[in-house]
Amino acid sequence: MEKIKVNDVELAYTRRGKGTPLVLLHGYPLDHLLWEEVAPLLEDTFDLILPDLRGFGESTTVGSPYTMDDYASDVAGLLDQLGIQKAAIAGHSMGGYVALAFARLYPERISGLGLVSSQVLADPPDRKDGRYKSAAEVSEKGIGGVVETMAPKFTSDERLQAFARDAMERQQPAAFIGALKAMAERMDSTPLLPSFKFPVVIIHGKADALIPIDRAREVKNAVPQAHLVELESAGHIPMLEAKEETARALKNLA
Repeated sequence: MEKIKVNDVELAYTRRGKGTPLVLLHGYPLDHLLWEEVAPLLEDTFDLILPDLRGFGESTTVGSPYTMDDYASDVAGLLDQLGIQKAAIAGHSMGGYVALAFARLYPERISGLGLVSSQVLADPPDRKDGRYKSAAEVSEKGIGGVVETMAPKFTSDERLQAFARDAMERQQPAAFIGALKAMAERMDSTPLLPSFKFPVVIIHGKADALIPIDRAREVKNAVPQAHLVELESAGHIPMLEAKEETARALKNLA
């Protein structure tokens, strides 16, 4: 992986393909390898940039609290160093929250938005409290409990559960803690939706056990021109469960 210094972190990324710049942001608590199976289906259409968000994969993090805006600023700094003024941004789950923050902070720099198994709403109070409890658990006991709880929620496919478990076990506890707190404090992005004049793609599995399909439908209702793909048997990781359909949908961002 290539690495750059931005916002006091070392951000690792890979770049492949040619065409419209497209940044693919992984979800929590994973890394850029989440996109490895779908990337070959996209590299003839897009100049793909796949970063590890701060703390995850080979990227470093900071000890002080940070926010979705900080993740988005990291992405902007990466694009600056690559000499890319404008790009499509597609994010999975938490990566979608980062993409939404990027769209709010840098509206002139986004050519299209992809939300994969994500949502625009902020956490309700009980969910927010749950994230802080999970962060405390990781701090006290390590990541094992969170990994075992989350793996079966990603997908019903046991092979892909093993992939998710391995991916989570590669990550540092600090990344879990920082991301959990950042997600807990994220804002409601619903007010942004009417301003989206660029292409919007929404990809969501009907069997998603972490973020229900209704969240995707709500975005579609607020952004009528958005391209919504509902995947009948996919759960929370459609880029692995239905990679061809996911790639086909993302090509609407070209």
